[in-house]
Amino acid sequence: MSNKKTHWSIKRLTRFLVVVMPLYSSLSYAQPADAESDFAQHKGRYLAIASDCVACHTASGGKPFSGGLAMPLPMGNIYSTNITPDKTYGIGEYTLEDFKKVLREGIRRDGSNLYPAMPFPSYTKLTDEDIANLYAYFMHGVEPVNQPNKKPDFSWPLTLRWPLMAWNTLFLEKGAYQYKSDRSPEWNRGAYLVQGAAHCGSCHTPRGLGMQEKAYDESQKGFLAGAKIGGWEAFNITSDKASGIGSWTQQEIVQYLKTGNVPFKAQAAGSMAEAITHSFSKMNDADLNAIAGYLKDIQAVGDEQTRPRSSQVQPRPNDEMPGANIYLNNCASCHGREGAGTTDGYYPSMLGNSVIGANDANNLIQVILHGANVNNGKDHYFMPAFSDQLSNQQIAQLAEYLVESFGGHALNVTPDQVEKLRGSSNEDVVQ
Repeated sequence: MSNKKTHWSIKRLTRFLVVVMPLYSSLSYAQPADAESDFAQHKGRYLAIASDCVACHTASGGKPFSGGLAMPLPMGNIYSTNITPDKTYGIGEYTLEDFKKVLREGIRRDGSNLYPAMPFPSYTKLTDEDIANLYAYFMHGVEPVNQPNKKPDFSWPLTLRWPLMAWNTLFLEKGAYQYKSDRSPEWNRGAYLVQGAAHCGSCHTPRGLGMQEKAYDESQKGFLAGAKIGGWEAFNITSDKASGIGSWTQQEIVQYLKTGNVPFKAQAAGSMAEAITHSFSKMNDADLNAIAGYLKDIQAVGDEQTRPRSSQVQPRPNDEMPGANIYLNNCASCHGREGAGTTDGYYPSMLGNSVIGANDANNLIQVILHGANVNNGKDHYFMPAFSDQLSNQQIAQLAEYLVESFGGHALNVTPDQVEKLRGSSNEDVVQ
């Protein structure tokens, strides 16, 4: 009797295993897939931070990635699009291949071309793996927002997009980043981030007649040599000691990217402040060091700046200048009578300050007009805007006073120059 029961138990166990084992096998296979998906989203989120997607695709007061931020072009404003996984207005219907085509070629799912305000000439360098991770994050890690996209402010025929096909043909250099075996892994990581995800060249590389970047990597002339954009000067960030940041140490570059503040050298404002708030301050130290090391190594490109913008000079306050009283009444309470700021650097020194030592007063005027606002997660650096308190003439006089008193040189700043910059939104500028 016991043998018979044992026999039937074995048969039943066998049947049970035949039925259950395939199910168990499929479940055990699915679990790593879920874990892999979570890992992909985690990596994709980090890459979205490194790419600073939220800064352009989120309007003031809007939900993350829902679009609507105005981007000025010569013919009028275009608006960033909804890139949440909403299936009506976002990218919820995009396949991975659709997503890849947007990033690599600037072509939407409907076949229309994007304006190169979207930095796809940089994102084309992203690897397939990173694009897949970004896709996983945007599809599964971002909240869908049912918000319509805004149309450009300009009218037909300027809204026709077929000329953008010609732009791609002429100027887009397609292809993922090619690892350079004669360079260190850290150098390659820095190059990949600077050229690709962080799209530094979008602001810091000069543009040609077609508004294309004149160079896309360190092998091409003019890469990161500085450019005017949105009424500001995106400074030369090559290794040139006078025109660029060659006089900075690697640690100072890391500190600037991480905090937006290097006492006696520079403080971030405008879009660079946003990039630090939303992107660089949230990146890991290894990547920031890789970026800094790469910037220190690339070819130096000189320009009319014959001495470092952050050169230390003796203060020479001239009380006879019209801007002296404007400075005392509006600036000295934070920055000090002699322009020394505070010892901890929270209120920046005017001495050795890159915007005051620059050959162009645009950035200085923009800071006075629009203020500065950097929140790196640890410290919040803030300067109020003076566009409402000071007239064009007062701002011009103040700028001249700051440059001559604390910058060691002189510039002619006119009220007309200030008036032209008043129209620049603080969202459209780069320090």
